[in-house]
Amino acid sequence: MAARAVVVGGGICGLATAHRLARGGMAVTLLEASDQLGGLGTFFTSRGRTVERFYHCVMPTDTALLELLDEVGLRESVEWRPTSMGMVVDGTRHSFNSALDLLRFTPLGLVDRLRFGVVSLLLRRLGRSRDLDLTRTEDWLRGLYGDRIWEVLLAPMFGAKFGAAFGDVPALYLWQRLGRESNESVRGYPAGGYRSVIDALRASIEAHGGEVRTSAPVARLEAGPDRVVVTLPGGETIEAGHAVSTVPLPSLRAIADAGLAPLLPEVELPYQGVVNALFFLRKPLSGHYWAPVLRSGTDFDGVIEMTPLTGSERYDDRHLVYVMHYTGRESALYLEDSDSIARRWTEQLLSIHSGLAVDDVDEVRVFKAPFVEPVYPLGYLTRRPAVVVPGTRLRLATTAHVYPNVTSWNSSVELSRTVTDALLRDARSSPDQENTAWPAESAR
Repeated sequence: MAARAVVVGGGICGLATAHRLARGGMAVTLLEASDQLGGLGTFFTSRGRTVERFYHCVMPTDTALLELLDEVGLRESVEWRPTSMGMVVDGTRHSFNSALDLLRFTPLGLVDRLRFGVVSLLLRRLGRSRDLDLTRTEDWLRGLYGDRIWEVLLAPMFGAKFGAAFGDVPALYLWQRLGRESNESVRGYPAGGYRSVIDALRASIEAHGGEVRTSAPVARLEAGPDRVVVTLPGGETIEAGHAVSTVPLPSLRAIADAGLAPLLPEVELPYQGVVNALFFLRKPLSGHYWAPVLRSGTDFDGVIEMTPLTGSERYDDRHLVYVMHYTGRESALYLEDSDSIARRWTEQLLSIHSGLAVDDVDEVRVFKAPFVEPVYPLGYLTRRPAVVVPGTRLRLATTAHVYPNVTSWNSSVELSRTVTDALLRDARSSPDQENTAWPAESAR
């Protein structure tokens, strides 16, 4: 009998983990609390078309994700397109892609525009000799760019992402983000959408003998030195030789039994959630894939136009725009009724796009997610929790573990590969007592 593993959480990290464990010969059960797999890749249907609740794209540097797509036969389905960036500052729209755009960028004076361009080109190189894990983002960027650029552009952008603690986030996080994006204007999107990725991973898990269960929240998780026991709300229990939890640490603490709870990492990370509104428009907006919105009288602080990346055919010849605001899950905005957010944000979107009228808005949907972006403290590299919970057969693969990489599907897949490779090695060297033999690894 093959060694058995339970994977808690059916987001991309959980799916990739179960997929690789099943391919490696383990009997896997994946448990997802909601009725859909995919985490932030979940979807809804509009006019018979599948649409992601939260925006996603593939970067050319997303090596781990592209390798996973290759494993399930979807790498060639990624369609690559050049994209552009805009910026809305004080209610005025700007293109922000070329040296000429920067020279025309009136929110900054000419000297600051030149300084911004030079420093931005050198930023990755300027960070190589510094301990950026112990350097505040504000200290590093204010020192390089100067007070004016920090206060006019950078502080509002970082504040939008990380909240009040934005200046204290380690500069290493930004440096890693620059490495992922590498000034790339080309982005990719799977031809079948992100649902095709989720469906392909589920099919792979099941084809290799694994079990995938949705609407299966875990009520209690016990973990010891030789087994793991998962209890579901109806009292059903699942016993396994190994488990991997991919849910955020606050969610894991809520289900850990009295014996496991003291063994979990002590690190307490604040998380930013997100409020995300999707606008289906009858006409295109600006044509820019991404545009920060600064000091423009809006609650939202970013606009993502998917149509330049995906085309409008995916949305029944409509143009899909995401607008978002990162915020704590206990904030007034997060707790606000979705319909009132939709009405107010519609007015605000019209206010910063004079060519857009109410009749151009065909449909608006609002979605929220509570655990999106951990706000890492200084020196987190030395405080980052271990993957293995000591004295147990439980491993962790969460956003608390991906640092210094940027939280993304790619970093989740990369973390999953690290965890599963180690688990498979350990399981083969110390087979579970109930196993009579360890199967040969499935063909890759």
